[in-house]
Amino acid sequence: MKKAAKLLEERQKINKKIEDIQKRCPHFNTTIKSIQERLDSSAIVIRYVCSECFLPMGYPSKKEIQDFLKK
Repeated sequence: MKKAAKLLEERQKINKKIEDIQKRCPHFNTTIKSIQERLDSSAIVIRYVCSECFLPMGYPSKKEIQDFLKK
């Protein structure tokens, strides 16, 4: 049980660090990627994400998704 609690605490610290990095990032470049919809979900979605910090930035068009899936 202690191992799980320690891992959850570490994950919370890592998530906070990622959040801080994403807040400071200028998000100059974006790319289309397949990402996990939420941390607690196994669903995969296609989104524009920042190339530097991987923050989801928006939704590609249907054509952009089709082109992405052809790669």
